[in-house]
Amino acid sequence: MKGPREEIVYLPCIYRNTGTEAPDYLATVDVDPKSPQYCQVIHRLPMPNLKDELHHSGWNTCSSCFGDSSKSRTKLVLPSLISSRIYVVDVGSEPRAPKLHKVIEPKDIHAKCELAFLHTSHCLASGELMISSLGDLKGNGKGGFVLLDGETFEVKGTWERPGGAAPLGYDFWYQPRHNVMISTEWAAPNVLRDGFNPADVEAGLYGSHLYVWDWQRHEIVQTLSLKDGLIPLEIRFLHNPDAAQGFVGCALSSTIQRFYKNEGGTWSVEKVIQVPPKKVKGWLLPEMPGLITDILLSLDDRFLYFSNWLHGDLRQYDVSDPQRPRLTGQLFLGGSIVKGGPVQVLEDQELKSQPEPLVVKGKRVAGGPQMIQLSLDGKRLYVTTSLYSAWDKQFYPDLIREGSVMLQVDVDTVKGGLKLNPNFLVDFGKEPLGPALAHELRYPGGDCSSDIWI
Repeated sequence: MKGPREEIVYLPCIYRNTGTEAPDYLATVDVDPKSPQYCQVIHRLPMPNLKDELHHSGWNTCSSCFGDSSKSRTKLVLPSLISSRIYVVDVGSEPRAPKLHKVIEPKDIHAKCELAFLHTSHCLASGELMISSLGDLKGNGKGGFVLLDGETFEVKGTWERPGGAAPLGYDFWYQPRHNVMISTEWAAPNVLRDGFNPADVEAGLYGSHLYVWDWQRHEIVQTLSLKDGLIPLEIRFLHNPDAAQGFVGCALSSTIQRFYKNEGGTWSVEKVIQVPPKKVKGWLLPEMPGLITDILLSLDDRFLYFSNWLHGDLRQYDVSDPQRPRLTGQLFLGGSIVKGGPVQVLEDQELKSQPEPLVVKGKRVAGGPQMIQLSLDGKRLYVTTSLYSAWDKQFYPDLIREGSVMLQVDVDTVKGGLKLNPNFLVDFGKEPLGPALAHELRYPGGDCSSDIWI
């Protein structure tokens, strides 16, 4: 937390489903207020292929290798959600102008792992990299893990034992002191790839389980069924490596669930936050969920942050007592229920009136808050507005036309509270090749959602 202030941020920008026939690219953004290029994209690294759907990213090494002086964060690993390619980007040689280091083709992953549709990348204390999958080669559900060599980036095989994948996959986090990893699930790629169909929820095709893995034996030892826990996406253990608990955000149910270890060594889960749905007119369904899409914990494990992509608010909770989170900050940054839009709110358990549309530096913000990243000292929160290109197109057509944005929120770390910085805007609607969809944020020095301490 005492590390240097962030000066640049890396984030993937997506052109799939936007109508622009151009490759996705990695943008480098200057976030140093003293720089003449503040709030500008200072470099763009296009990938060599079309329609990859870059999504999340991870480092070649992180705090899990703390104490090994030969390791440093020089490579950013970008798995593609749709093409299943993995791009390894050299950010060490010239941090402000990354270059492509290696491309791992889908056929190499298929041959050794029989996995596809890749999502979360974490580095391990062994020096290896581990990447979660959503499916098999045909787009059916398969929650397995690809292992890469941390030096050569060769595909080594699967982390799990043969035949031991989970039925569905998405995100994961591990805690070696408790010999545990827990993974989450979205849906089979064939179900979610082209958009959201409510009938698929009725048919039980969306995830509602957590999978508890034995970290040493590489196998599932427990499956936790989530009550009010449809579509558990991002999972975060507390950063404290002794902690035997954490949180998962369940998108469709709009709940935060706390998972924890029992005295007998098994794991349980309980709902600790519920964002009530709003009764609406002029939308896909008569009730609109908040749709909790990203969550993160401050490095000191004091504050939990999450975004309600549909309702449009960003929230901060004090989780000093993880069983009883306390709302300390809330900020509306766009969303589907703004005044003057197509949606009329008929019944709202939280708000007295619909929020005003957000205009920053003259730009009306399309979409809602989605990916979030916190500065190491916990005082600045960065926000982007795109979820996944096919769902952006369905829920926020304006986002495709206008492009996404990157915003910055000032955080009160003493009493709690969130305040938008009115002077910060990165407008991806003005990109040279056309409006782009910017996604997950990473700092060169590591951050709250990529670093695991052991």
